[in-house]
Amino acid sequence: MESRVTIAVEEGVADVRLARGEKLNAIDRAMFDALAEAIETLGARPDLRVVVLSGEGDGFCSGLDMAAMAGGELAGLDLAVRSHGAANLVQQVAWGWRTLAVPVIAAVHGVAFGGGTQIMGGADIRLAHPATRFAIREVHWGIVPDMGGFALWRGVREDILREWIYTAREFDADEALAAGFVTRLSDDPRGEALALARRVAARSPDALRSAKRLFGAMGSSGPEAMLAMESAEQLALMRGDNHREAVAANMERRSPAFRDV
Repeated sequence: MESRVTIAVEEGVADVRLARGEKLNAIDRAMFDALAEAIETLGARPDLRVVVLSGEGDGFCSGLDMAAMAGGELAGLDLAVRSHGAANLVQQVAWGWRTLAVPVIAAVHGVAFGGGTQIMGGADIRLAHPATRFAIREVHWGIVPDMGGFALWRGVREDILREWIYTAREFDADEALAAGFVTRLSDDPRGEALALARRVAARSPDALRSAKRLFGAMGSSGPEAMLAMESAEQLALMRGDNHREAVAANMERRSPAFRDV
């Protein structure tokens, strides 16, 4: 079987691609396993600074491969088992991008249906082509989104999200943008995502990871806890070599030479 996911890392930027383009990157069991493995592999890299997530072919991801599901590929997969921290395997392929230590940028084109909307929802920043079609299709099949969507979509306007889920209808990129489902539109989402990733990767890797930890705590922590966490993160950063290098590079008007974490 060909790899369902490809990874290429250059200068701290991981170019991750769903590689089942002939099936619009539909998610079968092999895709679930490959995405979870990719997240684990990337999480172990000290040189990683940012991830760009995209799909090969004519679409980002068309959602669950219903033929594979009907054929019993997912039989025996116990959704109650927390196999990846707080998540099960199905949730990890989306939630895992949100909990990865570095920023993740999704570049979306063609279609993002069902599970595809949840995978892109795991990204910190989501760029979409203006012609992209979206749909949260699960209710059409008599189920609900269960790949982490309800935990990942907290920044989306809720009444619109409810309509999309209850009706399972398609919506376009303009609607997605207006509701906060995507960050912005781009005629070349992957190219723009890679360019943005290179800009992000030029920053202190310690500061990037610290900022992502703080963002991760925002949804579940009260003001007192967040204030204390901000201070703890800042104190750790200020004691670090990469902070000193950032200050020196700015004062000397040169490019910084940061150390991997």
